Amino acid sequence: MLSRVASTLYWMSRYVERAENTARVLDVAWRMSLLVKEPQLQNQEWFAPLNITGSLFPFSGRHDVVCAREVLHFMALDPENPSSIHACARQARENARAVRGAITSEMWEVLNSTWLEMQQMDEEKLRSRGISPFFDWVKERSHLFRGVTFGTMLRDDGYDFARLGTHLERADSTARILDVKYHILLPSVKDVGGAVDYYQWGALLRSVSAFDSYRKVYRDVITPVKVAELLILRDDVPRSLHACTKEIYEILRGLCDASSREPERLAGEVNAQLRYGRTEQIMAIGLHEYLTGVLERLSALNEEINKHFLVPNYPRQQQQQSAPRLMPAGGAGQATEQAKVYTL
Repeated sequence: MLSRVASTLYWMSRYVERAENTARVLDVAWRMSLLVKEPQLQNQEWFAPLNITGSLFPFSGRHDVVCAREVLHFMALDPENPSSIHACARQARENARAVRGAITSEMWEVLNSTWLEMQQMDEEKLRSRGISPFFDWVKERSHLFRGVTFGTMLRDDGYDFARLGTHLERADSTARILDVKYHILLPSVKDVGGAVDYYQWGALLRSVSAFDSYRKVYRDVITPVKVAELLILRDDVPRSLHACTKEIYEILRGLCDASSREPERLAGEVNAQLRYGRTEQIMAIGLHEYLTGVLERLSALNEEINKHFLVPNYPRQQQQQSAPRLMPAGGAGQATEQAKVYTL
């Protein structure tokens, strides 16, 4: 397979997955913002989506206030934000158009119709349609694309690169969601274990479609340690870090040869740490420190995949915009202080 085609399929799938993950995060933030709370905490939830996607600093350069209206526009509809749902839908469609011969007609129809409908969306239509129904639509389109891909695409290298992009983006998003919740969503220490804390951890599980799985596995109240175990170490939860890295490793085992063993080695190393890891060890290290390490290893893995399989700098701007978005120095914990002030 040509590296150019592999690059396009890889990023096409990453864009689709990123749009879905952004919709999930924004939907949770929107639902959390509807809870009754003290006036000074009214907009606190809206720091979380910005931190999860690494968009706080780009956002602060263009907006003065962190609030529902500004964040929703920036992360859902703003074409100038390369990680917005609008931009992801456009880039996924453009990538699909570039490799029409490598994907099925059904895959193209899903992405093309999604982009055509997204082009008609503005703030007025978003409000009239409903915030949560819009995010549900984004998730449904992503599910439809993955289902069509699984049901119609030839099981060749192109299929493997599409799956590789999906699972790498998903692992990156799960790590970010868990890290940011642990650091900045809790209004105060006194709320730990209370109704607000319970609702927030439940919202986090719903954001990764793991609430029902938690109930089946633990049959107990929601606790941070068990949520971390479910989303990090269990391989039977589709969006857990272990499940994603397991898929990544299996895909790379089939793609790598004697001249490209480093991506396989890195993927195997990350997967082994998650497969044989223990929750007690993670908490002893510190959840934020552990997740930051995972994000760094995923970034290194992405670089190796680009080096060995994908076209260097193709296209340059797209690669830069789409690279895994590591937390700035200090990570999400740094946003704890920023969350006390709602103007940037």
